[in-house]
Amino acid sequence: MLATLALEAGRAVSNEDLVDELWSGHAIGNARNALQATATRLRRAIEPTLSRRGGSVLRGVNNGYLIEVSPECVDGNRFLDLAAQGAAHLPMRPERSLEVLQSALDLWRGPALLDAGDGLRVRGAAALFDERRLTACEDLVSALLSVGDGARAIAELRQLVALYPLRERFCELLMVALYRQGRQGEALDLFRWARRRLDEELGIQPGAPLQRLHAEILAQDPALRLPAAVLPSQGEPAAVSR
Repeated sequence: MLATLALEAGRAVSNEDLVDELWSGHAIGNARNALQATATRLRRAIEPTLSRRGGSVLRGVNNGYLIEVSPECVDGNRFLDLAAQGAAHLPMRPERSLEVLQSALDLWRGPALLDAGDGLRVRGAAALFDERRLTACEDLVSALLSVGDGARAIAELRQLVALYPLRERFCELLMVALYRQGRQGEALDLFRWARRRLDEELGIQPGAPLQRLHAEILAQDPALRLPAAVLPSQGEPAAVSR
């Protein structure tokens, strides 16, 4: 219930929507009483730590409930805002982008909305947060490469490629990082590994950006050392992710 209301911080969620979220797919005798009991337990859990605010943070309103806090008090919203700021700074101010993106990722303590239930709202929000986290990781590594910290970028990308082997953007960035460190052979080996993995698991070939990068490395294209080589491409089709 706390997660559902926090996702709509400052806005009411109807009793009907809360019941669907909390007990979707489960028969419940008296939904209104069950909801009131859950709200009572929630108040006991959260309000001792918020007593200095005065009044009740969890409020019942006409046919619903709300958490009376501003959206920026919710860490998920702070993350999304910082991630967007970091992405905006990346092309022109990579140092600032790196600082902001690191602050965004430091808010994480594990999978998004872990143990918050299986309701559609929570699961949809968790998927959004998890995807945006991966994009923020991509932007962070791009910022590292933009400021010349190739060693840290490679270390970060090794872990990310191992965790998300089908997310081609991580592979692209690692190939560029290796190439810039004079490790062209490793970059080409990584492409062959990615191509084989995509074929074995999905029966597909690498996407156009990854194939184009492979050709550029073979040709030792000078453009690979330019800042634009590590910036997100506009209008490219989304890479496969897991």
